[in-house]
Amino acid sequence: MSKKYNIAVIPGDGTGPEVVREGIKVLKAAAASRGFAFDFTEFDFGGARYLKTGETLPDSAIGEFRKFDAMFLGAIGHPEVKPGILETGILLKIRFALDQYINLRPVKLYPNVETPLKDKGPEHIDFVVIRENTGGIYTGHGGATRVGTSEEIATQLMVYDRRTVDRCLKYAFELKEKRNAKDPKYAAKPITLIHKRNVLTHCGDLWYRAFEEMGAEHYPELRRDYNHVDAANMWFVKNPEWFDVTVTENLFGDIITDLGAMIQGGLGVASGGNINPEGVSMFEPMGGSAPKYAGQNVINPMAAIGAAMMMLDALGEAEASQAIEAAMVEVMQNMKSQAAGKMGFSTTEVGDMVAKLVS
Repeated sequence: MSKKYNIAVIPGDGTGPEVVREGIKVLKAAAASRGFAFDFTEFDFGGARYLKTGETLPDSAIGEFRKFDAMFLGAIGHPEVKPGILETGILLKIRFALDQYINLRPVKLYPNVETPLKDKGPEHIDFVVIRENTGGIYTGHGGATRVGTSEEIATQLMVYDRRTVDRCLKYAFELKEKRNAKDPKYAAKPITLIHKRNVLTHCGDLWYRAFEEMGAEHYPELRRDYNHVDAANMWFVKNPEWFDVTVTENLFGDIITDLGAMIQGGLGVASGGNINPEGVSMFEPMGGSAPKYAGQNVINPMAAIGAAMMMLDALGEAEASQAIEAAMVEVMQNMKSQAAGKMGFSTTEVGDMVAKLVS
């Protein structure tokens, strides 16, 4: 009897359902000839449900999600919903409740994909950002007083404990070991901590000391480097080839991964995972809901297909994951652009081509 993976699906808002549809199509095609299968369960959490019911994500849903092998998300974001409501009420709630403490963001430029960086190609842009995903300033510590007056005060605090830092760093060091073993080109580069320890002297010092201590004690064979976050932004643009595995805290990671998405060709090809190595992880395209393209069958599904590829790898189906990536590369060679409406193919056609190659 073939193995069956139970996957929770949140298509979400805007073009989310369209790209999720193509990701599922590719997952089914990859599984069909490889001795495993999927059972998908769809949930309607998102902007439309919130506008109808006033509900973002009930506590009962978290219990349901724990029963699945993984989660597949399309997009969250609705033009009629005030910013912050869906993000905190759905996305952050899932990450925190399921302890998805790693945000894994490959930054990889594929052949025939345009980058805004002059004279840079796929051989220069192939690194990973590991963003700590459940701590820092996003935990909501702080508050506001005298709201609406000229004396209004607002605080939001960056809070980290050693356990949270250590488990993120451990994941980063272990990933670096795996990449070094996979290809000598990765072994030639250091693992890089990114922070702002010259002014964030408490949190920055905690991260730096933990990084140096863990590296020296448990991973002495791995070269280590450190960048201030503002410098890392410059080097991502000028010399992306310097980087392999990078690790940083939550806010800085949120910012630099958008820069990473642009240098790898845009949000149409950028995928990510919210990872709990011991629990349920959630995979998603990094682009937003793009409501202006909804229903037109023109949005690029490659980021969602890439998220499906990442999910398969996390589930232990490495061969199927690699087959999807190879198919993505082949299809990208025939696309005119990765931008919505300019691909030379419809959303459905791109999914069909990838699915055919992996089946």
